[in-house]
Amino acid sequence: MARRGKKKGRPVSGWVVLDKPVGLGSTEAVSKIKWLFQAEKAGHAGTLDPLASGMLPIALGDATKTVPYVQDGAKVYRFTVAWGEERSTDDLEGPVTKTADKRPSEEEVRALLPKYTGVILQIPPQFSAIKIAGERAYDIAREGETVDIPPREVEIVRLDIVSHEADKTVFEVECGKGTYVRSLARDMGRDLGCFGHIADLRRTEVYPFTPDDFVTLEELEAAVPPPPAEGEERLPGARFATLDDLLVDTLAALESLPQVAVGDDAAHRIRLGNPVVIRGRDAPVEADEACITARGRLVAIGAIEQGLFKPKRVFAG
Repeated sequence: MARRGKKKGRPVSGWVVLDKPVGLGSTEAVSKIKWLFQAEKAGHAGTLDPLASGMLPIALGDATKTVPYVQDGAKVYRFTVAWGEERSTDDLEGPVTKTADKRPSEEEVRALLPKYTGVILQIPPQFSAIKIAGERAYDIAREGETVDIPPREVEIVRLDIVSHEADKTVFEVECGKGTYVRSLARDMGRDLGCFGHIADLRRTEVYPFTPDDFVTLEELEAAVPPPPAEGEERLPGARFATLDDLLVDTLAALESLPQVAVGDDAAHRIRLGNPVVIRGRDAPVEADEACITARGRLVAIGAIEQGLFKPKRVFAG
């Protein structure tokens, strides 16, 4: 019988709400954070292009079980559209494919905004991670082929003008899952008859996280002390205490779910996978999804049926 390999890393759990710098890829950022924390596992909640900066929520340990709830959350971006050029990637990375001499007035741009507010149909960029017949669209596009990507519904909660100049407009958008800001720039440019592409893109919020949760790579790196000198003793985990203080608690990702507090005995039974009766004046009788806490710590996510909580995902104490 094969021996099960020992897990590498610490069983640390929580969220790093990284202020990702321009030039760093999302996968590279996750690897960096995982290494800094010496975590067993890590994952991110929504890719951010290397040319974009801003909020990249990264889950460590048990917090990876809550990634879907953050991925589905609303997002806020501030972005600059440069008018007069369309590019193959719809941002600064690709070559220019179309040009125009026209530049839109602020009134023309503002008049267009209602068309891009609400539930709209959007075609993702040619250079995107969308899968077409099992292949990533950007892999096909890099081979010089045009990708036929079907339109899909996305939701734009709001789209505002922050500032406007002759050659560029700065916008802020609040949108739902799956929205491509690069597609917004491309489509608005075409509608205005002047073409456009993203010249700057920053993600400022991913619900339920806010800019108050931001932490930079520099802050994280500064919180990691050097390894102990020869002969120096440290308590287990003491080296990471300052670093771990920069984590956002795993429970914060579940703000959208009903939360019910239970005692230690019920928490123990739930962690073993057993259903328990939920009591309390404010406890829901029915809920497709709810989370259970004990002593302020996340115990499990599951369903409540006729007052009975049935765990689906359990978390270490």
